[in-house]
Amino acid sequence: MKKIFDYFDTRYRAEMLGRPISSTGPVITISRLTGCDGREVAAELVARLNLRYNTNKWKWVDKDIIYHAAHELKTDTQRVETYYQGIGMTDISQMIMAFSGTFVTDSSVKKAIREVVSSIANDGYAVMIGRGGVAITRDMANALHVRLVAPLYWRVENVMKKKGMVIEKAEEYIVETDEKRHRLIVDFLDKKPLSLDYLFDITLNRSSFTPEEISSMIMTAYETKLRVNAAK
Repeated sequence: MKKIFDYFDTRYRAEMLGRPISSTGPVITISRLTGCDGREVAAELVARLNLRYNTNKWKWVDKDIIYHAAHELKTDTQRVETYYQGIGMTDISQMIMAFSGTFVTDSSVKKAIREVVSSIANDGYAVMIGRGGVAITRDMANALHVRLVAPLYWRVENVMKKKGMVIEKAEEYIVETDEKRHRLIVDFLDKKPLSLDYLFDITLNRSSFTPEEISSMIMTAYETKLRVNAAK
């Protein structure tokens, strides 16, 4: 955890953000449609990478980004969550925050998220789940970008099982969450593309493979694209 909290050190963050792009990473981003078990895949992938390379450097990052961005902004995590959820702040909420001296704009939240994600990615050995990671790190040379998909019926069944939802609630949750994740990626891009497919190196159907099989394929793709091997 010490390395995670180092990202808040101004000098360390400046060093990471100022590194030449050729010496940053490696990083693997995992974007996923709702219900594709991104965390399970990431945890399995990190375990495999650390075992294969005889290290403990690799870590997976998800909601840590929210906590770190909130820490940087000296605000609570809910403020960062509202940005991620695409929830606009009401005039009353903004007024209350302004009077309390804790007003934080969306642009400030976005900037903090970008810096935290970039610092983690530049330092390397990170598997990043969502949080706009693929858009923020898209120009990194030492990066692999993965997309997990699955048919809607499969994802609905998975969400129902994992979250204990009835089918109607599961369908509503999936549609809303997919839209939020799509908007978040687009928000961190310089342009508004018709499709996000070009961002990803590989797209895998979660319904066809187990998390173990998915992680094995991702590791093969990582070694192929970044031309690394277990001897390194």
